[in-house]
Amino acid sequence: MIISKAPVRISLGGGGTDLASYYSKFGGFLIAGGIDKYIFICINRRFERSIKLSYSKTEVVQSVDQVQHKIFREALRLAGVENQVELSSIADVPANCGLGSSSSFTVALLTALRSYTRDFASLRDLAEEACRIEIDILGAPIGKQDQYMAAYGGVTALTFEKDGTVHVEPLRMPNGKLVELEYNIALFYTGIERSASDILAAQDKKTKDDDQAIIERLHGIKQIGLETRRLFEKGDIDSFGELLHQHWKTKKKLSSAISSPEIDEAYEEALRAGALGGKIMGAGGGGFFMFYCPGTKAKVIQRLTAMGLRYFPFRFDFEGAKIVANLRK
Repeated sequence: MIISKAPVRISLGGGGTDLASYYSKFGGFLIAGGIDKYIFICINRRFERSIKLSYSKTEVVQSVDQVQHKIFREALRLAGVENQVELSSIADVPANCGLGSSSSFTVALLTALRSYTRDFASLRDLAEEACRIEIDILGAPIGKQDQYMAAYGGVTALTFEKDGTVHVEPLRMPNGKLVELEYNIALFYTGIERSASDILAAQDKKTKDDDQAIIERLHGIKQIGLETRRLFEKGDIDSFGELLHQHWKTKKKLSSAISSPEIDEAYEEALRAGALGGKIMGAGGGGFFMFYCPGTKAKVIQRLTAMGLRYFPFRFDFEGAKIVANLRK
């Protein structure tokens, strides 16, 4: 038996510029942080010749072509595993929550399969293989942020070149500032489930069609990401809260589906409680809300939990995708 894990992530600045429709024309940049919430994959050789998959459903099939779960199917094909295998997944977070869990699932799955077949890969290889499955093969309207963050973890700057090359740079912050940043961020689950596909597909199409309003907003979000890196490396993390506020106001203009009256009400309540800024994770519409609240975190938690949001404590993850147990006989 082999068990792998890959972290989910929170976006800290520049999100949305990792879609090919944008970076292929202008280049993209963002900062994100892997957190200590994971997707786990367990793989074991099965006595029967069939394939058994356990996730929110259970599948027992005779061949890879019969697998209904698209990512399981394509990952098995890529790894060359055809039968006599059992795979199961366990998640610390729900699906469609804005933390990149689908890509974390893909990276954790590839990590487990690579170990199972003794065909080991670099973190970059894992990220690119996950991109190939999700974007190229399955046609998901997503970018490359989630796959790379699931593979590498850390508080990381990602630069997306026009040719699709991704540069990965761990962020360097003055002593103590990373701990302070982690402490001052409050993450909440809204309880609103949503699919990012429609929001991202609309943004992707408008960018491909050279919609100048969308492109200018993405330019602005990229600049916020670059400024976030400058402030982090300088140690001026409180100014990050103000940038988050700018980011949220700009992000909401990308699509009317990104926010809602309930989300806006929670945001305003957090500001009244002392948060400097915040934003919905991922494409928007629901899932997780992140706020930066130096010195006021307890008050923000009290106010938002009273509104029905669920506080979700976390630590940054610096290990990325890895094998956590290998009990191969």
